Amino acid sequence: MSKFINSGLMPTSRRNVLRGSVLAGAAAMTGAPAFAGQRHAAVPKTAPMAYFSDAAEQQIKADAAPADLSGYTRVKQELVAPPFAPVHEQVATGGPKIIEITMETEERLMVVDEDTGASIWALTYNGSVPGPLIICHQGDMIELTLRNPVESQMEHNIDFHASTGALGGGGLTHVYPGEETVLRWKATKAGCFTYHCAPGGAMIPYHVTHGMNGSVMVLPRDGLKDVDGNALTYDSIAYIGEQDYYLPKDENGDYRTYEFAGDDYADSLDVMRTLTPTHSVFNGAVGALTGEAALRAKVGETVLMIHNQANRDTRPHLIGGHGNYVWETSFSTPPLTDVETWFVRGGTAVAAMYTFEQPGVYAYVNHNLIEATLLGAAAHFVVEGEWDNNLMEQVVAPHEFAT
Repeated sequence: MSKFINSGLMPTSRRNVLRGSVLAGAAAMTGAPAFAGQRHAAVPKTAPMAYFSDAAEQQIKADAAPADLSGYTRVKQELVAPPFAPVHEQVATGGPKIIEITMETEERLMVVDEDTGASIWALTYNGSVPGPLIICHQGDMIELTLRNPVESQMEHNIDFHASTGALGGGGLTHVYPGEETVLRWKATKAGCFTYHCAPGGAMIPYHVTHGMNGSVMVLPRDGLKDVDGNALTYDSIAYIGEQDYYLPKDENGDYRTYEFAGDDYADSLDVMRTLTPTHSVFNGAVGALTGEAALRAKVGETVLMIHNQANRDTRPHLIGGHGNYVWETSFSTPPLTDVETWFVRGGTAVAAMYTFEQPGVYAYVNHNLIEATLLGAAAHFVVEGEWDNNLMEQVVAPHEFAT
């Protein structure tokens, strides 16, 4: 399991704030992290920053009518840590909702692999890798309060792939340490979607590969259905975020450690340029979903597996099971059926539904088996129930045979 370390971060009043969106381009060229002083210091607009500031300016300057919120009711959604899902309706009741959520950015030192001591200053939403799962229905609005604590070292924001406009909200949500912002967006498309931090320039992959990503599930208002329109329901959700890390090593081959979030910036970029992750893990760390932290179910229960990968392609496989129904792109298209291994495009989230038929331990893996066994991309489902010999039977136990 992941182990979190209380880092005792220095307050930003004693340290310059990392200004990723503004100076990341220059930092990437020099190989050093970019620092600036005050929040409102005047700095040149680089090309990466222009994408975000221009999008925000268009929104601010537009002579647009206020959003029509008539007919909406407000509800609060309490977000929970992965691999769990917030309380929600599978079929929407009543009219559209404005779903109020709060997310706080947190920079925390996290152990990635206990065996090697590898650790990272993870950049997170609500302290977890991946960030919490958000669930709504098509036609609902998400109203997010995003807060960046004053003790943070960096600027953060959020890009919702499920939203429309201003770079997924990334152009309107830049918050520096000690700031908060509120963004409201309408869920017009049904499906599972990635969200991630996108401050600008090289800081975009830096933040994403330090854990700052998660998923939104936008359900159809009448729930999930098969190709014939029959209702599909699930008993639980297993929310899995596959995270690629690029951890720097020293001259002896040991993983480096750093005093503060952001101190690894130049070293991390060098590793990231290789496009070869040092770790590819589920839910933040090697073994985070195995052993005592394994996912659990019973024979006859249906689990909806939501798999997010914000940066690289991956191909999940449930060893001993299947994807009875798989939505690789959206809930607006009929699901694939009886799939052995499904495909998650980099920057997407995918939903796969399976009803467990046999007890035992199921390995859920990235079926690039090198990444599963050597880099950490594996989880376990522990399933209770009675064995069915009609599905599988050991006819003869292993024994020596005569030659």
